[in-house]
Amino acid sequence: MAVSVLCNSCFCEPRNPTPRFCLTSCGHVFCEVCLQKGKKDECLVCRSACRTLVLSKETSPDIQSLFMPIDVLIKKYTKEISQVSEFQEKYRKRLLKHHKQKIAKLEESLKKVTQQIQQIQCMKPPEKTTPLPFSSTSRNPFSIPSRKQNVSSSYSLHSSRPSTSETMEAMEIDPVPSPMRKV
Repeated sequence: MAVSVLCNSCFCEPRNPTPRFCLTSCGHVFCEVCLQKGKKDECLVCRSACRTLVLSKETSPDIQSLFMPIDVLIKKYTKEISQVSEFQEKYRKRLLKHHKQKIAKLEESLKKVTQQIQQIQCMKPPEKTTPLPFSSTSRNPFSIPSRKQNVSSSYSLHSSRPSTSETMEAMEIDPVPSPMRKV
């Protein structure tokens, strides 16, 4: 251990022959002599129930770090933090590069599709805004009345003489000329 270990009861330091020192679960350090004077599984300072761990070179690094000088800990953890930071920075750069490449591909695809749309729009004629001739609101002057419809009934509400458009509506027109007819 790098920092002097003192017993929290008698304040002795380790000496030759070195008595063993123990760390309690409540955070106090005692020499082996003082631990034998107190009650088993009870801290000599705070009197709480506790477990003890013998301090030695085989103690876990986390426990050993409690007794290291601060400057040694700072160097150790600064080195570890630097390694982690460098790794994460490289990772972020790789990820950023990947996303930039993906964005560039998507932008190129968008550019191609936009060009294709512009080419298609240049090829087709401008659209007319007039309604279709056979829409439900317009009337077809050449429509053939159904057999159920009585042609004369359309004249009953009008004057005694039908207009030209009404006459055309009532007429049946054969769009294919008959070979029997003389023109």
